[in-house]
Amino acid sequence: MDKTLLVLAAGMGSRYGGLKQIDPVGPSGEAIIDYSVYDALRAGFTKIVFIIRHDIEAAFKDTIGKRFAQRAPVEYVFQELNLLPPGFTPPPGRTKPWGTAHAILMAADKVREPFAAINGDDFYGPNSYRMLAQHLDRNMGNFAMVGFTLRNTLSEFGSVARGLCQVDAQDYLTNVIELTKIEKDGDRAKYTNEQGRVQPLTAEEPVSMNIWGFTPALFPKLRQLMLEFLQKSGQEEKSEFYIPTAVNTLVSRHEAKVKVLRTPDHWFGVTYREDRPRVVESIARLVKAGEYPGNLWQK
Repeated sequence: MDKTLLVLAAGMGSRYGGLKQIDPVGPSGEAIIDYSVYDALRAGFTKIVFIIRHDIEAAFKDTIGKRFAQRAPVEYVFQELNLLPPGFTPPPGRTKPWGTAHAILMAADKVREPFAAINGDDFYGPNSYRMLAQHLDRNMGNFAMVGFTLRNTLSEFGSVARGLCQVDAQDYLTNVIELTKIEKDGDRAKYTNEQGRVQPLTAEEPVSMNIWGFTPALFPKLRQLMLEFLQKSGQEEKSEFYIPTAVNTLVSRHEAKVKVLRTPDHWFGVTYREDRPRVVESIARLVKAGEYPGNLWQK
């Protein structure tokens, strides 16, 4: 079955600085996004759609896009502040993007088959793509999310935001709670809320790292939710329409079922610049273990 990999790559990485989607971390200059595409292609995905911004288009295509053009069909869509439904305009002074759900909605005209949606700067591991591909190939109509163990997603250099998942007895998602300040706490973890109250965590909790499996049935639902978001928050300078929030709403309205696929893989990404050496070291270990070739795209 044809399947698309939809890569959200419009962000610049405010805490990291620079276009981290194209920062080399592999032994032959590969970026994290190279490993994502490599894993997806060998799991059976057949097309790649990158969501970027016009101002990074030339650099992105020259550094990333050209690597894949001979291996799979590649298309681009753009997420911009002014790409809104008729009747809506960004408020004066707004510079933040509209969020991950808005980004996915931008690809509605390019994606007509089941698809995975991922962050362009996160390493999810090969199991994640295999599990999503198998789920989408079953053509059950349900959506899916790869759930990581919290301890496998934390940074040594500061707090992170994670979507804490609640599931039912059949591993279907019932809720995603966005926790914006999670830190390591010995061999466990802790969350500090906006009032400064600390909540202990076991670090075994399943979390969302924004790797999803959808069908095109998502797009009309997102259009409706986008309208609702804009009517409520469209004149705010910093509010964003996130895909976990959208999925939560669909689940609560019984408009979607989302299977949580638990992976043993370690997530890693460059949330902080200090994370980069660990990412380089982790990929080097995987190459040495034979999980990846020393040069992903060598003919």
